[in-house]
Amino acid sequence: MDKLLVIKIGGNIIDDEKKLSSFLQSFAAIAENKILVHGGGKLATNLANRLGIEQKMVEGRRITDEETLKIVTMVYAGYISKNIVAQLQSYGCNAMGLTGADGNLISAHKRNSVSEIDYGLAGDIDKINAEVLERLFDNDLIPVLSPITHDGKGQLLNTNADTIAQEIAKELANNFDVELIYCFEKAGVLLDVNDENTVIKKLTREEYQELKSPKTLNAGGKIFSGMIPKLDNAFTAIDAGVKKVVIGKAEQLLEIISGKAGTTIVNE
Repeated sequence: MDKLLVIKIGGNIIDDEKKLSSFLQSFAAIAENKILVHGGGKLATNLANRLGIEQKMVEGRRITDEETLKIVTMVYAGYISKNIVAQLQSYGCNAMGLTGADGNLISAHKRNSVSEIDYGLAGDIDKINAEVLERLFDNDLIPVLSPITHDGKGQLLNTNADTIAQEIAKELANNFDVELIYCFEKAGVLLDVNDENTVIKKLTREEYQELKSPKTLNAGGKIFSGMIPKLDNAFTAIDAGVKKVVIGKAEQLLEIISGKAGTTIVNE
């Protein structure tokens, strides 16, 4: 089977013009089939604040009311998406910016309330339309996906970009040798979040369970809490047939792909 790289970049990279430009240049140089999934960064929050629209966060997750949905759609699917696509075009990469509503690419449903918390118009994914993505590959078009989905009834939804990347990787693992790469500001999964030299080169499920156990975390911790959802997504993807998952620094994308950088998640 052909190789496919599903690569997700975090909002912290989008917020830094130089880092984003460098990352996109490296992304454009990848010869294999590839998909880019991007987060939103601080731009949506900054715009909402300027417009006087209060933003509410619970455990790092945005409460998406109707006005906030308008903001994130404008910023994620508008400015950020088209800025990325324009830069990729300048590097000779024929990219196409899409939301989950385009081509019925990603259908979702409104997230149910959790512990009495209503996340508003946040979406949890129901289905990935793999055929649309494969048609894009056949026409040498590179999908750039923003974290906006739809429910099939005319309602847009704000959906976690990490989860979108994971679900796309899982769905396409039937027809491709898929590698899922999460790029953010750290060099990988760190034993000490303040020391970039403590990268765990390879992480097994058993080691992960030990590192995130309450006993370990209460003793000073080994994996900071923000990394746990990303790692949970990684092992879910591996279980679903994704060949490899790597977490690492955006500036080291090509080294991550060649196995010289980042943390590789293995199912042992």
